[in-house]
Amino acid sequence: MSPTNRSLGISKTQGIFDGKVALITGGTSGIGAATVKRVSNLGANVFFTGRRVGEAKKLIRETKHNAGKVVFFPSDLRDRADVEKIVPAAVATFGRLDFAFNNAGVSGPTGLLTEQSEQSFDLVFAVNVKAVFLLLQNELRQMVAQDSGGSIVNTSSVGGILAAPGSAPYVASKHAVLGLTKSAAVEYGKYGIRVNAVSPGAIRTELLLSVFGSHEALDQLGSVHPLSRIGSPEEIAESVVWLFSDSSSYFTGQSLVVDGGLTAQRPGATPLTIARDSAA
Repeated sequence: MSPTNRSLGISKTQGIFDGKVALITGGTSGIGAATVKRVSNLGANVFFTGRRVGEAKKLIRETKHNAGKVVFFPSDLRDRADVEKIVPAAVATFGRLDFAFNNAGVSGPTGLLTEQSEQSFDLVFAVNVKAVFLLLQNELRQMVAQDSGGSIVNTSSVGGILAAPGSAPYVASKHAVLGLTKSAAVEYGKYGIRVNAVSPGAIRTELLLSVFGSHEALDQLGSVHPLSRIGSPEEIAESVVWLFSDSSSYFTGQSLVVDGGLTAQRPGATPLTIARDSAA
C-alpha cells in the first residue's frame, strides 16, 4: 500500500491540538495544503496564506468537516507589507498563536551560478529568507507576549545541507533558513518557544514537477533513494505535526531531514540487490 493511501493514524491522535491556533504559509498546495488538512483534523484552528485563491477555496471545502476551523488569508510574500499583515491578521481572527509553519518558498530559475541574475537571486531570497525572517519576528513577539510557549517550524530542504548544480540561490536560501532557525531557537528557548526546521528531500509536489517536467522523471528520481521512491506531502505534514506536538518537547534548533535516506548514502552509490533469504 502506498504511503499516500495508507491510514495516517488520525484516530489515535484525534484532538491533540484542540484549542490551538496554527499559522501556515504556502498553504494552498503541496506540503502546505497537506499540513493544513492534517493539523485542522487534529483540532487546531488554522490560518493559512497563499496566492492561489481558487485552490484555497477548494481546500476550505475539503476541510469544512474537520475539528478545527480553517481560514484563508491571501498574501504575496514577495511584498513586505503583505508579510507584516499575516501574524496580526491570524491573531485578530483566532485570538492567539500557538504554532507557525513558515513553509512558502520558491525554487527560482535553474542555471550555473555565473548565469544567475541578481533579479532571480533577490526573488528567491525575498520569499525564502526575508519573509521567514519577518514572520519569525512577528511570531516570536506574539508568543513571548502570550507567555505560554509555542512551536515554530521553518521549511528548509536537503538543499540546506547539500548543493545541487544549477540551484545556487535556492541552496543558499535554504542554508540561510537553517541559520535563522538555530538563532531563533537559542534566543527564545527560555520563553518555552521551540524553533525547528523540516528539510524535505524529493517530494511529489507541483513545485518539484515543474522542475523535472513529468511524473516519469520523478519516478526515476525516486530510484536513487534508499527507499526507492520520492516522498508525499502527507509524510512531511506528519513530521510537522510531531514538531508542533508535545512529543517533541525537548527538540529545538534542529533540522528534521525527511528524505528517504538520500543524504545518508555515499554520492553515486548504487543499491545492491540482496536476496531475501540472505537478509533474514
